[in-house]
Amino acid sequence: MTSIFQQLNKYDPYFVGFDRLFNRLNAFETNPMDGGNYPPYNIIRDGDNYTIELAVAGFNDNEIEVVHEPEQGRLVVKGSNDREGVDYLHQGIAARTFNRTWTVSDTIVVSGADLSDGILRIELENVVPDEKKPKVISIGKGGKIAKSKKELLTE
Repeated sequence: MTSIFQQLNKYDPYFVGFDRLFNRLNAFETNPMDGGNYPPYNIIRDGDNYTIELAVAGFNDNEIEVVHEPEQGRLVVKGSNDREGVDYLHQGIAARTFNRTWTVSDTIVVSGADLSDGILRIELENVVPDEKKPKVISIGKGGKIAKSKKELLTE
């Protein structure tokens, strides 16, 4: 069975450069979110920077993996807390395996992660290169195209 995104992608001449978008949308349809809301998390915005906080009580830093995949535009956090040989009389602390994935912009850089008091904090910076920032285009007059700053400086 083909998804609607695969069907739309057949009209490639009309959707030039949208392959990445179609792949992301198709991933949402084909990969159901498993794990529900575990572990719970917050996303905090501070200007152009972000912090993701995950409640991971019962995990230590050796049991958690944070992977930034810039080419795929993903941030993946995996946790595995398999305590073999432990005989629980009651296990009320949820420490099950998890896999959380966020879609991030190609301008996002992961600057670090810290685990303290059962909270994993992942720091993200939005670093926009100069060539991707908005720029004002000069408008020429009388049929002349306005020159670039580089051309004006060399005159």
